Amino acid sequence: MRMMKLLAGVALASLLGMGAAGAQTLLRSSDTHPDGYPTVEGVKYFGELVKERTAGRYEVEVYHSAQLGEEKDTIEQVRSGVIQLNRVSMAPFNGTVKETIVPALPYVFRDEEHMHKVMDGPVGDQIKAAFEPAGLVALAFYDAGSRSFYNSKKPIRTVADLAGLKFRVIQSDIFVDMTSALGANATPMPYGEVYSSIETGVIDGAENNFPSYDTARHVEVAKYYSLDQHTILPEVFVMNKAAFDGMTPEDQAIFRQAAKDSVGRQRELWTAMTESSRKKVEEAGAEINEVEKQAFIDAMKPVYDKHVKDDVLRKLVEDVRATQ
Repeated sequence: MRMMKLLAGVALASLLGMGAAGAQTLLRSSDTHPDGYPTVEGVKYFGELVKERTAGRYEVEVYHSAQLGEEKDTIEQVRSGVIQLNRVSMAPFNGTVKETIVPALPYVFRDEEHMHKVMDGPVGDQIKAAFEPAGLVALAFYDAGSRSFYNSKKPIRTVADLAGLKFRVIQSDIFVDMTSALGANATPMPYGEVYSSIETGVIDGAENNFPSYDTARHVEVAKYYSLDQHTILPEVFVMNKAAFDGMTPEDQAIFRQAAKDSVGRQRELWTAMTESSRKKVEEAGAEINEVEKQAFIDAMKPVYDKHVKDDVLRKLVEDVRATQ
C-alpha cells in the first residue's frame, strides 16, 4: 500500500506539471481485453485524437490483455492515480457509484439501440457525473453488446435448465443475485481465470458477449451458448479526477470531445466484431440456441426489489424505460 501511494504521488506530481509549454505527458490506460479488441481500439483512437489536437503534448499508451492487472485492481490504480485512464465494465463500480447499478440491471434495456439512446442522453450524463465523488471522470461509454450464458453441459432453453449449474459472473452483487434468481450458482472471479476453471470443472460456464466468448477461447471448453441476453451492459472509459482537474479547461474540452468522437469508432468495430465472432464460434463447434426469454425477465423481480432501493435509482429506471 505504501508503494502504491508513493507511485500515485510521483504520477500526480508529473501530471500537475503537464501544462508546461512544450512538455509531453504520457498517460497510461488499462484494458483487460486483447490487442485489437474494440474497446482497446476505441481508446487507441481516443489517444490519436488527443495527440493530434494537443500538438503532441499528450500521448496515451494502452496496456491491453490485463498487463496492469484485472479490472478490480486497475480500478483502484486509476482512483489512486497510479494509472491515469482505464476502460472497464460498469458492473464492478456498482458498490462505489450507485448510479451504475441501473445500466447493470438485467433486461433494463430493450435492445442495443435503446441502450445507445439512454447512455447518449440525460441518463448517461447523470451517471457520468456520479463518478466524480469517487475520484474519477467518466469520459465515454463503449459498447459491450448483450451478455448470455454459456456452459459445458447442455443447452439452456428454460429457466429450469439453469438449476444447479455453476457460472462465473462479474464481481458484482447484481450478477450474483441475477444468477441465483434463475436457480444457478454464481461464482465471481477474474476474467482471466474463466478458461481454466471451466476446463477443470470448478465452474460449468460463464456469461458474456460473442467477442469475449470468442477471443478468450471459451468456446473450446463450453460449447453451449444460449441467447438469454440478460444484460446489455455498457463499458465505461474513466480518467483519474486529480489528473483531469490538473489540466487547462481547453485541454479538458479536448479530452471530452476526443472521448465522444471515439465512441462512434468503437461502436462500428463492435458491430463488425460481434458478427465475425459469432461466425467464428459457430465454425468452432458452438451450439447456439434461443430461450424462453419472458420467463427469464419475470424471474428478475427480486433483483430489482433488492437493488433499486432509493428514489434516485427508481427515477433512473423510470427514465431509462421512458426513453424512446
